Order: sequence, then C-alpha cells, then structure tokens
Amino acid sequence: IELRQQPFILWIKDLSQPDIIYDLGFKLPIFGIHGIRHWARVYENGMELSKTTAASIKVVGLFAVFHDSRRQNESVDPGHGKRAAEYMKSLSDGFLDMTEEEFNLLYTACADHTSVPTNPDITVQTCFDADRLDLARAGIRVDPNRLCTAAAKSPELIAWANERSLNDHCPSFVHDIWLKSSSSL
Repeated sequence: IELRQQPFILWIKDLSQPDIIYDLGFKLPIFGIHGIRHWARVYENGMELSKTTAASIKVVGLFAVFHDSRRQNESVDPGHGKRAAEYMKSLSDGFLDMTEEEFNLLYTACADHTSVPTNPDITVQTCFDADRLDLARAGIRVDPNRLCTAAAKSPELIAWANERSLNDHCPSFVHDIWLKSSSSL
C-alpha cells in the first residue's frame, strides 16, 4: 500500500510530510540566525531602549516579531523588510490591534530597517536600533555611528546587547509564552 502523497483524514494530506496546521509563511529555520531567538532579543533590546526613548512599545514589540518574517535566506535578502511590511498590511484587518498611525510607523520601520540609516520618528529609530544591537550574532560589530538614538549608543547597552547576541541568548519568554502558545494554533 502506497501512503505517500495520499490524502488521509481531517487536515492530514500526506503521511510522508510533516503536519502543518497553521503556516506562518516563514521560510527559514525557526531557530536560525534570523529566527525566533533573534526576534526575542530585538524585542528585549527595544523594550530596554523604550524606557529611555519613550517609543511606542506596541510598535517596537510587533516590529521585533515581523521585521524579518519574510526573509527568503539567512544572507543578503534585499526587500525582505518591504515584504514583511506588505505581509502585515494583509493582516491589518482586525488581526493587529493598532491605530492607523501605529500601523504606519510599524510599516515604515519594517520596510526600511535595512535600507535607510535613520528616520525622524523616535519609534522607528528605536526599532532600527533594537535590530542593529543584535548584529554581533552575524559577526558584525555594532557601530555606534550607525545607531539612531542616544540610548542605543551607550557603551554599556552595546556591551549588554553584544554579549547576549554572541551567546545566542534565548529569553525565557520564548519557551514559556511564544512557543507554548504556538502549539495551540
């Protein structure tokens, strides 16, 4: 009996393939260099920066999760930020609980995070810096001259972020909240 590529029951379409109950559309390994641990460090970097910058924590938090969500590879991927921003636009009808202004900031931060050095808005700047503070994981030294906010340029904050990035720190909430809640999708 050949069971490969044969329909089975309920959602199971092919016994030779992993079950996919919900497709997030992420093409890279979830624990890769641009995966969930990176998103979590960007989130924590952004929350730390927001204490000083007064950026919108809602925008910064969603940026952390979405900014690399449409990458197609772990290397140079021009346009991944714009693809992420467009993906968010497809979710904006009720899925993202945001004002139009918040959404526009998030869209700009995602679309421009690798192609634009800075932005006049402090929330977008905080998003850019939250991501740039995690560059050490890719073997790139954080250059304070390429950071946008005074808070991010602090030698102590750079050292804190570098250590976490180089050690591939995985914040506890990744397992306690993000992965646990995703298993119920």
